[in-house]
Amino acid sequence: MADTYDLVVLGSGPGGYVAAIRAAQLGLKTAIVERELLGGICLNWGCIPTKALLRSAEVYHLMSHAGDYGLTAQGITADLDAVVKRSRGVAKQLNQGVTHLMKKNKIAVHMGEGKLTGKGKLTVTDKDGKASELSYKNVIVATGARARELPFAKSDGERVWTYRHAMTPKEMPKKLLVIGSGAIGIEFASFYNDMGADVTVVEMLDRLVPVEDVDVSAHLEKALKKQGMTIMTSASISALDVKSGGVTARLKDKAGKETTAEFSHVIVAVGIVPNTENVGLKELGVEMDEHGFLKTDAMCRTNVEGVWAIGDITAPPWLAHKASHEGVIAAEAIAGGHPHAMDPRNIPGCTYCRPQIASVGLTEAKAKEAGYEVKVGNFPFIGNGKAIALGEPEGFVKTVFDAKTGELLGAHMIGAEVTEMIQGYTIGKTLETTEAELMETVFPHPTISETMHEAVLGAYGKALHI
Repeated sequence: MADTYDLVVLGSGPGGYVAAIRAAQLGLKTAIVERELLGGICLNWGCIPTKALLRSAEVYHLMSHAGDYGLTAQGITADLDAVVKRSRGVAKQLNQGVTHLMKKNKIAVHMGEGKLTGKGKLTVTDKDGKASELSYKNVIVATGARARELPFAKSDGERVWTYRHAMTPKEMPKKLLVIGSGAIGIEFASFYNDMGADVTVVEMLDRLVPVEDVDVSAHLEKALKKQGMTIMTSASISALDVKSGGVTARLKDKAGKETTAEFSHVIVAVGIVPNTENVGLKELGVEMDEHGFLKTDAMCRTNVEGVWAIGDITAPPWLAHKASHEGVIAAEAIAGGHPHAMDPRNIPGCTYCRPQIASVGLTEAKAKEAGYEVKVGNFPFIGNGKAIALGEPEGFVKTVFDAKTGELLGAHMIGAEVTEMIQGYTIGKTLETTEAELMETVFPHPTISETMHEAVLGAYGKALHI
């Protein structure tokens, strides 16, 4: 006899487990299916453990520059194995936390490969090959995505790495090539550079972190070059020759000149592929776009009744917090509520390299492309007392407003702790705040967040400290 549920969630990442919790809170009999570890990629192999690695690199960098703060620290070394061990411990702690939340909310956990086998039917096959059948009224597909590989750069875990290999390295790279300058590529480039590797970043497009505002990209490139990285934009790699002792890469620069270079290791960070295979989606007739991502409406419904989808298996942005919010929306809609649809323009994005990057809404260029007449404010960290006191004077905050209405269209930040500050602008956008309310907001002193206030004032010619 099949177990019957109001909702089965397929995948326990930050979208899936949050959806399950919210559904259980609303009184739905809920189950979750996970093939590997509760918490999914984000918690176990993505967002959380990478931040632990980056924190270690940040502390190492600060200790190495103790003299800048009037301190003396000698004989500073980095133990890569210990750094990785700490990172894995953080992930394990949070995995156990999700396990506790499942028990607390009386959510049935089924470990194994899940596959939709018919209308209202899902089969779970465990690691021993034993199959069990679940019946559901609704299913949320939250199977996420995996790293996209290049046809000439297949990962082997030895010389050519995906993000998973880069998180648990067998050895410290001496000379590292990072292919792709999105958030994942730049974070690993930053980590390994701070840990002592000689890092080269190759980006096919004409600037780093191409989804960000052009001013942020320019500042980041300048900062990373100052840190010793080699940056190649408008560049490509046509071949990798992998040998036991290293990798030979054939590079083409922006001028079209081809060269070869030797590296000890390569990280491929060129996007993601949705996990749609062997899930039973095509057999049920679930619609996908040309890249294989599932199509959904504003409430996360697919075209098939009772089948919902959230997170990285759906449209971008592919971010953990977007997946979690979608999980809540879908659970509340399934329970008969009337949740608000999510506005993609109000979803912040963060990159945890050094310096950090954070943004929400439209870039200046995108706002102009959309037909807005804009007012733009820009305030540098060098004008902020707290940033100078911290020894972190590099960075800026940029705001983009609709000149006609005062609507905050976008905000873009690079510098220390900006990933902790962007939520201020995100709340403002969600509340449809104009420049007037932001100008009248009292920001505490001394804080780096004062740069946010000054950037708003600057858009209207009222900045005080520049």
